[in-house]
Amino acid sequence: MDYKIIRLTDHPDQKEQAAQWFHEKWGIPLKTYTQSMEECLSDSGAVPQWYLAMEEERIIGGLGVVENDFHDRKDLAPNICAVYTEEDKRCQGVAGVLLEYACADMKEKGIDSLYLITDHSSFYERYGWEFLCMVQGDGEPDLTRMYVHKPKV
Repeated sequence: MDYKIIRLTDHPDQKEQAAQWFHEKWGIPLKTYTQSMEECLSDSGAVPQWYLAMEEERIIGGLGVVENDFHDRKDLAPNICAVYTEEDKRCQGVAGVLLEYACADMKEKGIDSLYLITDHSSFYERYGWEFLCMVQGDGEPDLTRMYVHKPKV
């Protein structure tokens, strides 16, 4: 593994680079990421949190944990969001390592179940996620798949 996983809370100096990176990948306003990351760094609670896969100074992957990832099931929270791996680093397990790290970190913070929405139909099962239901994305005409990750009993 030529990269390391970091928590933004442990590396606040990465906030601007991280917010810009997520903005470029997902097209969500930069201000939205910046505000969420500032809330994460203010130590106001377990959520939101942001995680990065770093190859030296380069972000090669990342994800966040937020209360709601723009869908109508506000009761299914918190949500993993913005999962992304750079194209040249895909199929190398980066997303899986990020997901495992975030789930373990959330468990340490007392959060056992996490949710995510995705258009993928088999990717997340590889990492212990289970299909839960279909949800309505904010402003989306079609329903989106929601998955849940619960600790193994």
